[in-house]
Amino acid sequence: MVMQMDYPAPVRLPSTAGDLRTPFSDTVKYCILGISVTLLLLALVILAWQTFRCCTQRHSTYTQQDTLNNDLQSLEEKPGTSGNYSGAPSTRVEDANKEVYRLCRCLSQTSLSPSESIQREEDVGEQVNIRKELDGTLRFSIFYDQLQSCLVVTILQVEGLIEHSQKGNLHPFVKISLMWAGSHGVALESCTNEEGQGLTPGMWTVLQEWRTRIVKGSCNPLFGDQFSCVLQEEKELNNINLRIEVRDFDRFSRHTVLGEVRVPLGQLNISYPLELQEDLQRPQKDLVGEVLLSLKFLPTSQRLEVGLLKVRTVLPEKCSDTALYARISVQCNHCKLRYQKTSAMTHCLVTIFNEVLMFSLPEFPLEQCKILVSVYETRLTRKSPKHLIGQLTVEKERSREDKHWSLMMASVRQPIAKWHGLLI
Repeated sequence: MVMQMDYPAPVRLPSTAGDLRTPFSDTVKYCILGISVTLLLLALVILAWQTFRCCTQRHSTYTQQDTLNNDLQSLEEKPGTSGNYSGAPSTRVEDANKEVYRLCRCLSQTSLSPSESIQREEDVGEQVNIRKELDGTLRFSIFYDQLQSCLVVTILQVEGLIEHSQKGNLHPFVKISLMWAGSHGVALESCTNEEGQGLTPGMWTVLQEWRTRIVKGSCNPLFGDQFSCVLQEEKELNNINLRIEVRDFDRFSRHTVLGEVRVPLGQLNISYPLELQEDLQRPQKDLVGEVLLSLKFLPTSQRLEVGLLKVRTVLPEKCSDTALYARISVQCNHCKLRYQKTSAMTHCLVTIFNEVLMFSLPEFPLEQCKILVSVYETRLTRKSPKHLIGQLTVEKERSREDKHWSLMMASVRQPIAKWHGLLI
């Protein structure tokens, strides 16, 4: 007997590629293909455009070089006679140092936050630019009231000012300083004015300062502002000078001094109102104190140590709630470093600080360096605006350098102390 067994039916495998099915429809396939072709064409167009631009620029560069070479050859072939010479080519040559200085100033201004930039504008002293050409006269009146022991100063008018060539209009105002001759300072080599002449050994102090209102856009401003202060004794008038400065206002406190007038009150009879008209003179600095400054240069670590040791000023009257502090800034190779401040010390005849501030120099060698020390007076008991006492500068240029700087470089890694005059 033959037994028949049932076997399962064999599985049929697809034999052709047409039997495979994708999950996308034909419409999706054609859309993907069209997008791919479009992107390919766009890439080819961009590549062709960039190639065309590169070839065009290279051709224009070669053309300019050929034109410049032809011009140079034609200039060399021309004879040196003045009759055939038509003038130098109009090429503009700029100083690289000026460009670097401009870029450094832009970078230093943009790198600060708005709060730091405002603080820097507030902390900076009156950076005054002195005008070379002096024109104009100042009309004012002085009166000393003997019954009330009161000095009255009235600024009337400024006439004959000439506008700047770089600015459109003048914005003049007048600053009045009541200077008192307190004592005599020692002879300091650094006490020179803007023209390099030595200053008088007398040490002055500022009793009062006033400012008139600002008259915008006028070369003959009318003021009529009146100021007064009480003087203890009439004999003090012999030691008081009146310094009146005409300035052009700048919103960044870089006022330009248009000229000044100095009036010694002891040589005038001001028991009745006296009206004067004086020509503007070139401004000069006054010695208001002495500073013992220490400098130390570390070449290996490229650091500069500036030590403020002592400050000697004149105290017209005893005031226990006043304090002094210094603000030191360093400018190296046209790059201004971040300034530093000392602690506030009680104002005395000789204020002792003994503080050393360290500055990291960005570049080496040092072609140019400027150390500016500004001394301010403030109140300890209550919040009040600071008052600039005076400033001193130690400079190193390519052609010349300060004697203190020379002594420091001759004795590196050693602190060198020297007295400097504090000027205002």
